[in-house]
Amino acid sequence: MISITELRKIYRMGEIEVHALDGVDLEVDAGDYLAIMGPSGSGKSTLMNLIGCLDTPTSGQYILNGQAVSGLDDTELAHIRNREIGFVFQTFNLLNRATALANVELPLIYARMPAAKRRKLALEALERVGLGDRVKHQPNELSGGQRQRVAVARALVNRPSILLADEPTGNLDSKTSEEIMALFNELNAAGNTIVLVTHEEGIATHANRIIRLLDGQVVSDGRRTPA
Repeated sequence: MISITELRKIYRMGEIEVHALDGVDLEVDAGDYLAIMGPSGSGKSTLMNLIGCLDTPTSGQYILNGQAVSGLDDTELAHIRNREIGFVFQTFNLLNRATALANVELPLIYARMPAAKRRKLALEALERVGLGDRVKHQPNELSGGQRQRVAVARALVNRPSILLADEPTGNLDSKTSEEIMALFNELNAAGNTIVLVTHEEGIATHANRIIRLLDGQVVSDGRRTPA
């Protein structure tokens, strides 16, 4: 599903070059559950942004589902993001004045899907994350865990090839974090491919594969039995 070869990302700050990624090779198969770990500045967020087509590499190749996305322009990348990738962020990124249903419908509005079909898919996504009885609630009427479930439903609603989660439990207490990770486990068991960025070892143990970055390079890549 994902094939990355010699991926590099260099940021130039005046005369200084920062090598955020320095020749990363990575293969991710359909159905994988991958955790990306590393200290601050290791390149994990940069790698996530490149996988999510939120940024472009300085050099190297990135192939997603058979399509070379490394050299696409902004419009083409936006199309890939909407069709192939679901995002879950630490800060939820929900519209405060919109209902859970309206928040989940958002990617389908961008895809110009008819309203009736859009509503049907959004309701199904909310049911899937256990929020079928909260569709009319706004974010301020939901707990932190429920808000993250809305964010997960929104990420899933366009039936993406891959689910990217960037520190998805960072704003949650330990009990709620485990509930969200149990949801990710269920989604992966149902066939969803998940790539997770985290700095927490306990969260990473839910994945069946952990890669560790240091100074923009992969220093370990191992499969394991998830917790």
